[in-house]
Amino acid sequence: MSSSSRTYEESQPHPPQEIDWHMLDKSKFFFLGTALFSAVSAAIYPAVVLKTRQQMSAAEISCRHMSRSIMRYEGLRGFYRGFGTSLMGTIPARALYMSALEVTKSKVAAATVRWGFSDASATAIANAAGGVASAMAAQLVWTPVDVVSQRLMVQGVCYRNGFDAFRKILGVDGPRGFYRGFGVSIVTYAPSNAVWWASYSMVHKLIWGTLGSKKEGVSLGRDWRVVMGVQGLSAVMASGVCALVTMPLDTIKTRLQVLEAEEVSVVEVVRDLVREGGVLACYRGLGPRWVSMSVSAAAMITTYEFLKRVSAKNGDRLTLSSV
Repeated sequence: MSSSSRTYEESQPHPPQEIDWHMLDKSKFFFLGTALFSAVSAAIYPAVVLKTRQQMSAAEISCRHMSRSIMRYEGLRGFYRGFGTSLMGTIPARALYMSALEVTKSKVAAATVRWGFSDASATAIANAAGGVASAMAAQLVWTPVDVVSQRLMVQGVCYRNGFDAFRKILGVDGPRGFYRGFGVSIVTYAPSNAVWWASYSMVHKLIWGTLGSKKEGVSLGRDWRVVMGVQGLSAVMASGVCALVTMPLDTIKTRLQVLEAEEVSVVEVVRDLVREGGVLACYRGLGPRWVSMSVSAAAMITTYEFLKRVSAKNGDRLTLSSV
């Protein structure tokens, strides 16, 4: 490396060191992760209910009107219909998601560096690959949970609880009923996860690159408020693109999972949406989804990075604190 390159590298900011899979205390990682992500899920669940109901509505209804209607006729509980079922499924799904994400990122990052990619490119590729792997692994659990919880969100009066919904779906549709929209879910979430994680890593590096010299970066990297702010802003920016790109697929997926017709094809769902409101009907619920994705992503990534740091093994934690 030339002296000018070294000088340039030394002038760059110094974000916190990345914590890899092998550096984590796995039992602490999963135990604390369950508690932290359960709290995050509870915080954003009302926005998910609003988004789902807007997607299933045959007419355009504003978030404000929908919220008032839920509060008036169902009370606060209406915003948490299906939450217990969703939470029970989220715990194993999140464990699969985190495991697949971290293992894939670590292996792909090591491989891409050996293949001669720059650190920035290797990080983006590893994050994209981790996003695809984690989405595909988690959807094995998330899709059945989505089917049951979304039925409760939209048709709550038809079911006594999550178990009753499970029993009725199984009786009417059989096991296949729990995997309605699975293909669309993979098509939606695998690419969007890849885009989100790759975008997040690039935006994260870009923001740190604007924060000053290496000397300033060291102090900033140790200031948890700055670290969380950078992580949160990076997450919100990455979420915006994903919400816009994947919204039509998410609307189609939701309708496939909630409609009770025995055989409903993607083509029929799209035709109904276009008949109801044109192409814009595919974007019903975009506001709540954008908000829920941004809030969820910002909360998720700051919680996730915090979880990784407190779950780092003692020796690695000491190493990190000395950076």
